[in-house]
Amino acid sequence: MTLSERHDDLLHMLRSRANWTTEQLAISLGVSRRTILRDLDRLRGRGFRISSLSGPGGGVHLEPTSVMVTSQLTGEEVVALFLTVAVAQATATVPFASGADRAVAKIVAALPHDRATELQAFMQRIFIGHESPPNAHRAAPIDPRLVAAFERAVTANRLIRFSYTDASGRRTRRSVEPHGLLLRAPLWYAIAWDPQRGAARIFRADRITRARVTDQTFTPQPHELVTGVCPDARKAVAG
Repeated sequence: MTLSERHDDLLHMLRSRANWTTEQLAISLGVSRRTILRDLDRLRGRGFRISSLSGPGGGVHLEPTSVMVTSQLTGEEVVALFLTVAVAQATATVPFASGADRAVAKIVAALPHDRATELQAFMQRIFIGHESPPNAHRAAPIDPRLVAAFERAVTANRLIRFSYTDASGRRTRRSVEPHGLLLRAPLWYAIAWDPQRGAARIFRADRITRARVTDQTFTPQPHELVTGVCPDARKAVAG
């Protein structure tokens, strides 16, 4: 059973009755009491209001009014909503896109403070530029393995290595710090710092192959890099 599946089962049990003890929950889910306590803390961090009372009439209690869509969304899922809205608005041809940002803003406003703060910091690394020129629609397919690697590298603040073919057809092997993401629908670009060249660079996703996340970490500084490589971009700030 995965962590996510256990959390779903735990929530289902808490919804079914209000007098579970942590020991009963642990036995039912086949884990230790310490694991259940950690799981309850994680659920509280996601916005679920869970109280624990000892003694007669006590137990672990889930406040029904706290069970809302914002409690069930992960940070990555809210970011995905923002990106979807940003792509739709950038094309300027998608119906109902103009009101989508307001809907997502309401979701963010309902998030617990700590999650909203974390999301704000992450969204500072995502930028929206002008729509790509018409010839970009004939771009090569983007390797799905790159998407997963880029997500891991940005989330964990780790360098990413890849082969890159520039507009002139020259192919090089790069190891860069992925500080941000630039969306120019329908394409996206990695905003990065290249330590070997000592300069900020922007890499078009469809020209990247053989991406691999390394163990080397860095401190994100997206604003300083964006000023030089994509001055027309605007932040996709949450809220």
